[in-house]
Amino acid sequence: MIRAIRACKTAAEERAVVRKECAAIRASINEDDQDYRHRNLAKLMFIQILGYPTHFGQMECLKLIASAGFPEKRIGYLGLMLLLDERQEVLIDLNHSNQYIVGLALCALGNICSAEMARDLAPEVERLLQFRDPNIRKKAALCSIRIIKKVPDLAENFINCAASLLKEKHHGVLITGVQLCADLCKVSSEALEYFRKKCTEGLVRTLRDIVNSPYSPEYDISGITDPYLHIRLLKLLRILGQGDADASDRMTDILAQVATKTESNKNAGNAILYECVETIMSIEDDGGLRVLAINILGKFLSNRDNNIRYVALNMLMRATTLDAQAVQRHRATILDCVKDSDASIRERALELLYLLVNENNVKPLIKELIEYLEVSDQEFKGDLTAKICSLVEKFSSEKIWYIDQMLKVLSEAGNFVKDEVWHALIVVISNASDLHGYTVRSLYRAFLTSTEQETLVRVAVWCIGEYGDMLVNNVGMLDIEDPITVTECDAVDAVEVAIKRHTSDLTTKAMALIALLKLSSRFPSYSERIKGIIVQNKGNLVLELQQRSIEFNRILQKHQKIRSALVERMPVLDEATFSGRRAGSLPTAISTSSGAPSNLPNGIAKPATAPIPDLLDLSSDDVPAPSSSGGDFPQDLLGVDLSPTPAPSGAGKPPKASTDVLLDLLSIGMSLPVQTSSSASDILSSSQDDKAPFANFNGLASLSSLSANATSPVNAAPMMDLLDGHGPGPQKPEENGQAYPSLVAYESSSLRVMFNFSKQPGSPQTTLIQATFTNLSSNVYNDFLFQAAVPKFLQLHLDPASSNTLPASGDGSITQNLKVTNSQHGKKSLVMRVRIAYKTNNKDVLEERQITNFPQNL
Repeated sequence: MIRAIRACKTAAEERAVVRKECAAIRASINEDDQDYRHRNLAKLMFIQILGYPTHFGQMECLKLIASAGFPEKRIGYLGLMLLLDERQEVLIDLNHSNQYIVGLALCALGNICSAEMARDLAPEVERLLQFRDPNIRKKAALCSIRIIKKVPDLAENFINCAASLLKEKHHGVLITGVQLCADLCKVSSEALEYFRKKCTEGLVRTLRDIVNSPYSPEYDISGITDPYLHIRLLKLLRILGQGDADASDRMTDILAQVATKTESNKNAGNAILYECVETIMSIEDDGGLRVLAINILGKFLSNRDNNIRYVALNMLMRATTLDAQAVQRHRATILDCVKDSDASIRERALELLYLLVNENNVKPLIKELIEYLEVSDQEFKGDLTAKICSLVEKFSSEKIWYIDQMLKVLSEAGNFVKDEVWHALIVVISNASDLHGYTVRSLYRAFLTSTEQETLVRVAVWCIGEYGDMLVNNVGMLDIEDPITVTECDAVDAVEVAIKRHTSDLTTKAMALIALLKLSSRFPSYSERIKGIIVQNKGNLVLELQQRSIEFNRILQKHQKIRSALVERMPVLDEATFSGRRAGSLPTAISTSSGAPSNLPNGIAKPATAPIPDLLDLSSDDVPAPSSSGGDFPQDLLGVDLSPTPAPSGAGKPPKASTDVLLDLLSIGMSLPVQTSSSASDILSSSQDDKAPFANFNGLASLSSLSANATSPVNAAPMMDLLDGHGPGPQKPEENGQAYPSLVAYESSSLRVMFNFSKQPGSPQTTLIQATFTNLSSNVYNDFLFQAAVPKFLQLHLDPASSNTLPASGDGSITQNLKVTNSQHGKKSLVMRVRIAYKTNNKDVLEERQITNFPQNL
């Protein structure tokens, strides 16, 4: 049958052969042919393996199991394990006089045991753990593992039996006993404590005997006695030592002995060493053993086998959290792995090297990485460039070093640099006033040799447009520079090259046009030539370039008086504001629902990119839920009812259903008619445009200001007076001499935020809030950033915080002033969503809170 099936050329032929064989087997079953029953079942097992249905032969398994002969029983139990599963109830004979048949029954039970069978047969299996034959004890131990996994409540019944198996001399029984103990520890804390107190010494002694045992041909593999038992014992010791100092102390000596005596020139020895390192890293140790373990991993990095190097790099990444200094000793070897031909090794080594960089070694490591960037593969340059830029930005202590390294990266791999990176470089350049001349000259040199790098061209064009006069006049020449002569013609030529390059994209050409407009004011003698270059784009098929060309040409022709004011140097871009803006736009692995940041390389955890509707989710439980039928997606983003509010009788027409719902995303359960010339996309894009590094971004206040201005208070829907004018008007605390109570806006185990309120005389709709931040933990908070967002009927202004460092244990605080204007004063209360970000212990933390319990009539 097997030969016929293998000879089939097509699936159809195979199906025909199987159908024919199944028909013959059915006929034999119907005739109750006992002589060929075991052969029929063997055929069915092969057919089952091929994936064809064989349910009609299940009863044949039971008949063979009930047979008297051992060969029939063996086939029957094998068929039972293949053709049936734990859903069928099967009678298994564990009390047979033949120990080999008992072994078959235990093997079958260990494979298809259900929870009900486990409860029924557990006493029998427990009894067989003390059987005289070691093969039966071994199979009973494996069957016990299946039972405790199916029914963890039965674990306590096997603790004493499992402990007795650890004293066995037979390696087969011993290895199954060790595995049984390990599984018991996982499902029962009682078993874990028992084995820690009673069995740790015995396991250590057993491992020592195996390590020091003479040559044994029965268990020898590559000159090592039973490496499988070695590994099982190390895994169990790891479980027992984790979180327990006493148990860890008892196994320290033997772990050191295994680590030093095991040969590493064979794969079996490497497997034992790896498990030994895993155990050392997991138990409680004072650090001496960890250095030994890390040295073993360092030796693995020199191995020719890629698999061994890969697992060593993985383990070293874990080791950096335990003993980074010991891992630092192998930095050179790790750096060599970054240059490996295997892509997986390169990527893992780069991630590990990223974790090892600190203030002391950043300069030599960045130098090595940039040198490798020149010769690295194209598919690897993206990851390598991202890591280098991140490290340079994080550990740059001097702006000149930061600029130099970024220029090297732009020259070698500018096409792989992300937008936010070169935006940040321009911000740093604008703030380094004493380096403007040096920077523009360095960029000009790099531009002449690396015009194919798009990002380099953009930064160079921007700097030439801003500081072209410094380039020509050699302003701010440093001692480390080589002299360079650049004429006004050369500067204009460079920008013209950027425009006419066929590889330049829209952004580069648009920036080059702006640079030319600026140079027309800085180089008056070349104004006509610049005008000619700009005019060439008047017929450009790209509307953006066409519009810029026409407008700039108009400025050059008819607005000479205001041109110098239009193209004066950009004001210094605020680094803190730009950094705060980037913090909300970078990817992260933080779950804001749990509030616990995930650990990323170098301890960096960036705030999550929350979409605007999610950040400003100001709906509360008392707001009616939106209708589920016919709901529009933007209306459902905040979980609020944006359906038009019915107008009272005689109050005029209700708001039109055609109102753009995007403009109402920030409202709280009330749809207001909107009359504005700005579209929703303009309003949102003005606050979300990450492409422009020059936008002023003050936390999230810019978004709320734009939203508040989009709707005038005059356009607000009138509120219905239910008391017909006879109800008391809203109390004004400032008129009655009352003070607003302070509000604990947010409080956790580590941070408290207190709001103090005051009013401006004659402006009841304006509230002044002083936010006071107090650190309740024992760690100092650095890079402290407070952001706030409000719905569109409110207008928010944030002043800069008093500091960005929050002292520990309440020893000082940070204050920040907010001004909130309520266009619906007396009708709607204040509501706000806040986000607080800070860094502690080299980890970024993000906390969010929605505040709705403001005092009334604010």
